[in-house]
Amino acid sequence: MSTFQAPKGTYDLTPPDSAKFLAVREAISAPLRDSGYGYIETPGFEDVELFARGVGESTDIVTKEMYTLTTKGGAELALRPEGTASVLRAALEANLHKAGNLPVKLWYSGSYYRYERPQKGRYRHFSQVGAEAIGTEDPVLDAELIILADQAYRSLGLRRFRILLNSLGDKECRPVYREALQTFLRDLDLDEETRRRIEINPLRVLDDKRPDVQKQLTDAPKLRDYLCDACKAYHEEVRALLTAAGVEYEDDEKLVRGLDYYTRTTFEFVHDGLGSQSAVGGGGRYDGLSEMIGGPALPSVGWALGVDRTVLALEAEGVELDIPATTSVYAVPLGEEARRALFAAVTELRRAGIAADFAFGGRGLKGAMKSANRSGARFTLVAGERDLAEGVVQLKDMESGEQSAVPLAEVVAELTTRLG
Repeated sequence: MSTFQAPKGTYDLTPPDSAKFLAVREAISAPLRDSGYGYIETPGFEDVELFARGVGESTDIVTKEMYTLTTKGGAELALRPEGTASVLRAALEANLHKAGNLPVKLWYSGSYYRYERPQKGRYRHFSQVGAEAIGTEDPVLDAELIILADQAYRSLGLRRFRILLNSLGDKECRPVYREALQTFLRDLDLDEETRRRIEINPLRVLDDKRPDVQKQLTDAPKLRDYLCDACKAYHEEVRALLTAAGVEYEDDEKLVRGLDYYTRTTFEFVHDGLGSQSAVGGGGRYDGLSEMIGGPALPSVGWALGVDRTVLALEAEGVELDIPATTSVYAVPLGEEARRALFAAVTELRRAGIAADFAFGGRGLKGAMKSANRSGARFTLVAGERDLAEGVVQLKDMESGEQSAVPLAEVVAELTTRLG
């Protein structure tokens, strides 16, 4: 037993459970890869100011939850709490927006870090798959991303998730709503911290989960009543596109995202089987973020889906993923000469694209066959001195129990045929 443990609020991914996480990442990214999104990877830490400007200095993420550090050279860095600001920074730095093909469509997968109170579904280290479409203002793009996320979840077998949809307006109409909301909120019985939030970003008060706050927000002014004609038309087009695609959604006029950079379309994927941490993913349009971090005007939209919470949602629905065995063939040598011969056969099988493993450590037949069973291999190769003298190995079908002698020189061809 090690004297060290994973830090509080974090977790290790170990086999066999780690296979589920890999399968979820693959399922979420597959529709993106088929839709013109290219893979991007950014550092695990960035300049603190990137998140202060982009995510918002008034957000809990920046004020309370970021892991920050000072380098020996005096630079202030932060472990990334979310992916969008980093991806946009990287795209701008690489001048991807100048390549002449907008939008720049990117997807990513990685770990993110927030100092929060740990509980089931909420960790200090968590995994997400995200997508960003940078440089184009088009309701079709917003709809595309929502549809691709819906497709990914359904491909996994999830059914009990809901899509919440709202519009946050833009720089033309949101300031008018902001002022009306501030006037309303200032008359409520709220704590000092929430009152400070009213002056900095009042929309985030609507996202307050405390029952005593929500009770007071019943008569709060509705953003939909303040949307300009352009935002109304944009939102209606997104709704119409989703409906035409057969994607069900719920209008949620109180839905705001916890990050300052969102404009217009905002959405969230929730699963009612997860308790208080019901959000499994979300995103929206962020037309002004590029300018916030020093870039040109690049209207953009994106989302991030939580891998951890998606796994929990699958468990809540009792969905078992069809994860293939990691090993197709397991080799069991009996004797030193057989060790060399079967290891050579295993190497050739791997080169032929067949997943093969080996009974290491010189174990006896009984122990090695137990390992073969545990590996999930479909076939086992067994050979001793007598087999090698005859130029054959014993090939056992682990499902049927049938065993037959196969010429050693024909093992790869035989298994290629049997495994299809």
